[in-house]
Amino acid sequence: MKISGLNRVGVFGVLAFSALLAGCGGDSDPQVIEEVTFAASLGVNLAAMDVLPSGVYTGDSTVGAGELVVDGSEIAITYTGWLTDGTQFDSSGFSMTVGVTNLVPGFTAGVLGMRVGGTRLVVIPPAQAYGQNEVGDIPPGSILVFEITVDSMEPSPVS
Repeated sequence: MKISGLNRVGVFGVLAFSALLAGCGGDSDPQVIEEVTFAASLGVNLAAMDVLPSGVYTGDSTVGAGELVVDGSEIAITYTGWLTDGTQFDSSGFSMTVGVTNLVPGFTAGVLGMRVGGTRLVVIPPAQAYGQNEVGDIPPGSILVFEITVDSMEPSPVS
């Protein structure tokens, strides 16, 4: 697994928080995606997005023409992450093996089904992000909004 280029929050390299996602810590009520007013600058239109069984919302702004991202895909991505009020908390890029990382579950779910060259908006509920834990500039119970672009994919090894 290779993860590089993380910014201030280190959103994806925090191993300890994977175990804490169940919701210990923090006293504030978690945000509910369908009840939040998103900053207009984010371009979130829940009615036009797909919702996964986990409660993660996804919407492609650009459908890529390349390979399909599936579990086990080796991809390079760029992303920007915001809170619902439009506050940016991170922006960077890294390479990952889908499903074999310590990313928040909603981020991994959000890239599945994308194609290389595609850009997707992903809205992640607290239970699929950091739950009731405060992480850097991310308050407890926060919904995370990401714009993710799949830049490239390593060819699958021939068996």
